[in-house]
Amino acid sequence: MTVSITWAEASARRFERQFLANPVSTGTPTAVADVVAAMLGAHAQVASAAEVSVGVRAEGVTRADVRAALADDGTLVKTHGPRGTVHLLASRELGMWSAALPAVPTGRSPMAPEVRLTEEQAAQVVAAIGDALEGRCLTLDELGEEVVARAGSWAGDRVMPAFQDLWPRWRQVMHRAGQAGALCFGPNRGRNVTYTRPPRFTPVPQQEALRLLVRRHLHAYGPATPGHFAKWLAAPVGWAARLFTGLAEAGEIEEVLFEGTPAWVATGDTAFPDEPVGGVRLLPYFDAYVIAAQPRELLFPGAAHQRALARGQAGNFPVLLVDGVVTGVWHQRRQGRRTTITVEPLRPLTPRQERELGERVTRVGEVLEARAELVVGEVRVGAHA
Repeated sequence: MTVSITWAEASARRFERQFLANPVSTGTPTAVADVVAAMLGAHAQVASAAEVSVGVRAEGVTRADVRAALADDGTLVKTHGPRGTVHLLASRELGMWSAALPAVPTGRSPMAPEVRLTEEQAAQVVAAIGDALEGRCLTLDELGEEVVARAGSWAGDRVMPAFQDLWPRWRQVMHRAGQAGALCFGPNRGRNVTYTRPPRFTPVPQQEALRLLVRRHLHAYGPATPGHFAKWLAAPVGWAARLFTGLAEAGEIEEVLFEGTPAWVATGDTAFPDEPVGGVRLLPYFDAYVIAAQPRELLFPGAAHQRALARGQAGNFPVLLVDGVVTGVWHQRRQGRRTTITVEPLRPLTPRQERELGERVTRVGEVLEARAELVVGEVRVGAHA
């Protein structure tokens, strides 16, 4: 008999496994990395957002702890992760990521034919980046010079349209170098970003890495369909469907009914909490839960679908969650040691929910090492680009 799972049950288990129900204890030196691993990466295009994503899931953690995990402990690495976007990843999992992400098919390049790199040229650039960064931290300009010296002058042709400018050709595959484990972010040099090689890791065979990634995704965000998985990775749905079919035939995943629709969990992983999600949460820009938890129309019900999504894309607004669904947006504006957090609920809050919201705002301030002030009102800031 096929197991049937409701949205409430799925949400409760996802909250538990994401440390949103009960933040992880910081009694172990790997607590920050454990949280990032459970999330399958923390989106870090906005550094403060990544710090809040981790901090609200770990007791007592502040942005200083996240930065120490990057710069001092080496348990985290900042690099290009799912969808090619900048993420914090657990260093211990680089073997999986560096094998799985390059295996994800990409669509046709949006660049004009005369601008694109061939696959052979792309491989040359990735290899040149890795070679240039071995044991070194280089700024973007310095890295560009090294890539051109190794790959050839064609790599430096300024033909790539970007931000009303033209970038050198080699930068088209910079994200691929990060995904392949040839590049990660290093310590800033003044105001300049630097890049280096990530910590040493043992590569996982590609098919094994893909198998692990699917199972990890289902553990964190299941039940999920191939379409959900593909959306999270920005991958072709057909490719994801074939991947799931192979795992099902191998007995590694099993089909369930999720809100009446066929979906998948890891084989045997069919226990779900009885109690639904309760309470108030604040999640920042591009939080992993908001991006990956599907179906999106149930996470963003009613007015939230219009207010908290940007043309259907999740993550462009920090969100207020009440009882496991998006019920508002928020924004923080920092001035020195103080930050004003404006929260716009989309429905009235009960007195208990208002008190809990105040506690969540205080916690966000603690993570950011600032004194937080709550303002309930309209958020006038538009979607993050």
